[in-house]
Amino acid sequence: MASQRLRYVMKTKYINGFTLIELLITVAVVGILTSIALPSYSRYIARGKITDAMAALADYSVKMEQYFQDNRNYGSANTACPVTAANSLYFVYSCQVGATTPSDSYIATASSIAGALGTTAADYRYTINQSNAKTSNRFEGATLSKNCWLVKGNEC
Repeated sequence: MASQRLRYVMKTKYINGFTLIELLITVAVVGILTSIALPSYSRYIARGKITDAMAALADYSVKMEQYFQDNRNYGSANTACPVTAANSLYFVYSCQVGATTPSDSYIATASSIAGALGTTAADYRYTINQSNAKTSNRFEGATLSKNCWLVKGNEC
């Protein structure tokens, strides 16, 4: 009787805890969920950084219009714009004045810095011109240029 009781106590003593198989299954499930969630989260973070380019281009457009009001042109033909572009951790900004003298047009561009948005290449490029026409010349996942600023997906 005492030996049966001792066996029962010893069996219950080792039941508490996890087996190696249970731990391996848990690690595998967490790994699978991480492999699915991490790319989605990276794209989510990139979309948040894209608004930096949109805000900077909109601000730059206002400054160019102020320059136009003061000078009645956007600058000399085929040169860089007279207004300096903003600095950013994620995008490089440039501006090109139109071909006529005095110029009545410009195109401001924001191009993503390679790796700054969590991607391996410079996958994003946005433009705005004197008519406030916005385009996405290059966007991750989009195959063609769009006449809007893409943030998510392939449609405006």
